[in-house]
Amino acid sequence: MTEPALISRLKAVRTEAGLTQAELAERVGVTRKTINTVENGVFIPSTVLALKLARALSTPVEGLFQLPDGVATCS
Repeated sequence: MTEPALISRLKAVRTEAGLTQAELAERVGVTRKTINTVENGVFIPSTVLALKLARALSTPVEGLFQLPDGVATCS
């Protein structure tokens, strides 16, 4: 199994906030399907969408998304 390109805690944070996918989607201006595909690792959100999601959930972007260990960083 390959490692995900992005680790997402979106579903856990959204659930803790008591929001459905549809409610979060409405808050950030996307479809429920977009939220679903981000939560399931099918779609990597744009920077703008990641920031909107973080703001809507009152958490830093790093609280929602992280790079897997071992992913190269710029020097």
